[in-house]
Amino acid sequence: MSLISVALPFSTLPHFESTLRQFIESPLVERIFVVHGGEYSGVHRKCEGVVSPTLASGKTLNSILGKVPSGYFLFVSQSQEFQLGQAALERFTSIAEQTSAGMCYSDFHDVKKGVRSEHPVIDYQFGSIRDNFDFGALLLFSMPAVKQALSSLGPVANVEGAGLYDLRLKVSVSHSLFHIQEHLYTKVESDLRLTGEKLFDYVDPRNQIVQKEMEAVATQHLKNVDVYLAPRFKPLPKSNAQFPVEASVVIPVRNREHTIADAVHSVLQQKFDGPFNLIVVDNHSTDGTTKVLSDLAAHSPALKHIIPSRHDLGIGGCWNEAVLSPHCGRYAIQLDSDDIYSGTDTVQKVIDAFRGGEYAMVIGSYKLVNMKLEELPPGLIDHREWTPENGRNNALRINGLGAPRAFNTALLRQVLLPNTSYGEDYAVAIQLSRHYQIGRVFESLYLCRRWEGNTDAALSIEKANQNDIYKDKIRTIEMLARQRMNRQGA
Repeated sequence: MSLISVALPFSTLPHFESTLRQFIESPLVERIFVVHGGEYSGVHRKCEGVVSPTLASGKTLNSILGKVPSGYFLFVSQSQEFQLGQAALERFTSIAEQTSAGMCYSDFHDVKKGVRSEHPVIDYQFGSIRDNFDFGALLLFSMPAVKQALSSLGPVANVEGAGLYDLRLKVSVSHSLFHIQEHLYTKVESDLRLTGEKLFDYVDPRNQIVQKEMEAVATQHLKNVDVYLAPRFKPLPKSNAQFPVEASVVIPVRNREHTIADAVHSVLQQKFDGPFNLIVVDNHSTDGTTKVLSDLAAHSPALKHIIPSRHDLGIGGCWNEAVLSPHCGRYAIQLDSDDIYSGTDTVQKVIDAFRGGEYAMVIGSYKLVNMKLEELPPGLIDHREWTPENGRNNALRINGLGAPRAFNTALLRQVLLPNTSYGEDYAVAIQLSRHYQIGRVFESLYLCRRWEGNTDAALSIEKANQNDIYKDKIRTIEMLARQRMNRQGA
């Protein structure tokens, strides 16, 4: 069985010594690289200190990889306390050998506030190129696969925080990244935030330098797998469709009796230089939502209250009901039933953006607020990582594109949204961006109200995994479509 070299970040916390001792005592481990900022002074024969501010820098990784004498390289990506399971390293290397994988990673156990629970991760697929894919803390690379990848695609990029991202993407071009569906170690979790609190980490202004690095790495990967799209766009197809109004705001809703009236009022108060309406698709609510909407519609002719005949609709399906209805305007603008527009000029600003370019879709910016409309960190979510030149490529790396989202209705009727309640807007956005330009508004148009009833406020690991698998699948479909388009010269 091949031996292992390990790289792990140094920590001044007491658990580091016990973590390190597990590797020192393993007969499979022949070399350990301890990455530190000048604090480590260990003298064990297996250990070598590497002075660097981060284990994820390209310079550090290239240096370590050039010294690895072993057949496998175990990357310890986090500095939390963890314990290896029974024969964990033997199991890692055995499966790596049997599968010829370029990298292996496994499920693990979490300890949060003293409670131990299972933490399954998900299978890697072609579209799993987002930089926040959860591999857990232990990533076992095959050194022959690493050497082949770096020989053909170049060394790890000269980046400060995106080195590991670059390495695993390069390895994935020609080798599988294999998920071992066994709990091979236990990790003591230090980030105890709910899923809803972690959603926006990547747009934190403090992370922008690393985000630019991640974008550059992802873009190069798309070129490596023939998925990259140059900034050349098709003109919008001509349409002879007739529309009753210039703009429609679309709100799908189910069981939001306490928030729907606020959303409706924020639309009906809009000041717009043309005719517009509001289409609310009430997906068979069982609380008081239907009565609230019926009462509002009785006094507001602009409010079109639709209850679909189908009982199998998700949010995407409700959107399709609105877009295909005779009430829908030339442009359809999104609003969630929990949220409100930030001012009376949101519709005007969105339509002005459409009028300013040949766009299949326009996406705005929003602020996170609580139910008292008090701003929550990180505040404005403007997705300024989007650029006209590279936005549609970078969109495959990140998990969202912003809000409100608005569509050219004639074009949307041709593609429609998947009938799901998660990722449906992302799916249609990246599909449209394959051919057409997307317009952006970088000022706040929308208030995203966070409360305990939000569907993404506190997801179980199983539900979060289900969502991630679906979005990765959306990316896989889109990447295969772009690859096919590139290879056919379309």
